[in-house]
Amino acid sequence: MDITKYILALQHLMAMFGATVLVPILTGLNPSVALVSAGIGTLIFHYCTSYKVPVFLGSSFAFIPVIITVKEIYKNDLTYAQGGIVIAGFLYVLFAFFIVKFGTERTKSFFPAHVTGPMIVVIGLKLVPVALGMYSQNYILATTTFTVAILINFFARGFLRQLSIIIAVFTGYVLALSMNLVDTSMITNAAFFSLPPFSFPKFDMGAIIIIAPVVIAVFMEHIGDITTNGAVVGADFIKDPGLDKTLMGDGLATMAAGFIGGPANTTYAENTGLLAMTKNYNPAILRITAIFAILLGLVSKFGYIMQSIPAPVMGGISLILFSMISIIGVKTIKNSDSKMNMQNIIVMATILIIGLGSEFIEKKLGFCPGIVVNENIKITGLSFAAFLGVALNKAFSSFTTATVTNS
Repeated sequence: MDITKYILALQHLMAMFGATVLVPILTGLNPSVALVSAGIGTLIFHYCTSYKVPVFLGSSFAFIPVIITVKEIYKNDLTYAQGGIVIAGFLYVLFAFFIVKFGTERTKSFFPAHVTGPMIVVIGLKLVPVALGMYSQNYILATTTFTVAILINFFARGFLRQLSIIIAVFTGYVLALSMNLVDTSMITNAAFFSLPPFSFPKFDMGAIIIIAPVVIAVFMEHIGDITTNGAVVGADFIKDPGLDKTLMGDGLATMAAGFIGGPANTTYAENTGLLAMTKNYNPAILRITAIFAILLGLVSKFGYIMQSIPAPVMGGISLILFSMISIIGVKTIKNSDSKMNMQNIIVMATILIIGLGSEFIEKKLGFCPGIVVNENIKITGLSFAAFLGVALNKAFSSFTTATVTNS
């Protein structure tokens, strides 16, 4: 038996662990279910891509604000958020079919960087108040966690740097224990092994409209992750097995997660970074990692430990991570070939103003920019910004093309 593969798989488990369990902790979903759905999703992805692409699929941060919004609207019933996640995964599958029919470049033309970049910025900035709300519950715990993570990121190197989230949360958790701020009774009373609390989705058009448009932003993120993974490995996965196959795998993985109560899945840059460090690109190692994740999700005591982490500890970490999401959005625009002409600037400004300012506009002007279908179905905020951004961009592109043709 080659023990090396299992050691490398454990490293990949540690690399994805912090981010994968953080999403359910922040949204109210179950961390154990998230681990199981990440493992199952990774195996589905590998099957769809003919076992060629060495990636791990973990919880997607892009869906956090919309899951929280649905949670608030539907009175903490997250099964409606699950329904939205299932439909979001189905849209990925539709994108895969579009790519087969129309080609990669034509499909990508709907989602250029000056559309997806501002969307990612909005996702990150809308989450910052959530982080600050948790942070303010105990400044000592939150600041300690925040500082440890920052110091490790600035001064550590190699694999230790990749563990900054885990180390910072562990430090904050130990401090919280010393301050008697952790309820350990549920951990003590839990069985060691048991099935996590799986749940089936409920489908409501209101929740679907809130959640599904996020795929506009994560579509380009997916392309970037697959391209980066291929560059590390020395292969072109966009061509072989093909972007349609990777999107299909991502979409089916997200649908599977939604059907059992997990957050939407996405390809993880953390594991791609570890591939670059270890120089071992065997996809089978990531499948072993997936099995480890499923097994870890069945350890009940571990799930309760995750749920017992105090909110200020997560607030300290979240403030860093959510800010980084917005920075990724800015880099998406900066590193692209999108021209900073007036048309593209209008598209970006529209997405940012509507995405970030819809609540403010409603308070000041008495109405919320968006589309009201009926009392329960409203397209506003992030969703409306996404639709409007794509529509405006295509309208400007068509106008420019027509003008050039007529000239």
